[in-house]
Amino acid sequence: MALALATPVLPSFSIISNNNLFCSSIKSSLSFPNPLSHPKIGGLSIKCVRVGGVEIPNNKRVEFSLQYIHGIGRSISKQILYDIGMENKVTKELSEEELTSLRDQVSKYMIEGDLRRFNAVAIRRLKEIQCYRGIRHIKGLPCRGQRTKNNCRTLKGKRVAIAKKKKASR
Repeated sequence: MALALATPVLPSFSIISNNNLFCSSIKSSLSFPNPLSHPKIGGLSIKCVRVGGVEIPNNKRVEFSLQYIHGIGRSISKQILYDIGMENKVTKELSEEELTSLRDQVSKYMIEGDLRRFNAVAIRRLKEIQCYRGIRHIKGLPCRGQRTKNNCRTLKGKRVAIAKKKKASR
């Protein structure tokens, strides 16, 4: 009775063999990269920096990388850098101490999930009390005083054609 052994080559492929000698020779001849090490391209290791639960890009300056976090814009990112006294350098050049101070400073602001939840609760409250802004949110119309005769297609959706009345024939 032959015993089939499977040796993983790639995550989606495997080599199936009937004898142990064949499998052991393949195991010794194939080398797999360590999945825990960071991939290297041109001598540089690629790793993502997580700040505020978001992976920010490595190849951009910190001021612009922070803007990938929901709730942090240009002025707040400048303020964060000023508060911790950090110069605006490329994200991948940051040391661990600078990253921890950056994470601590960012955690002081309402960002990502908390901010989205806060806004959703505020809109839900407006809808429940049936105020003007709440009714406009329910109807899907702009609630900040914009005119709706010609524009606001984003909120109203696609145009719906209305058939014209036929003239009565005499």
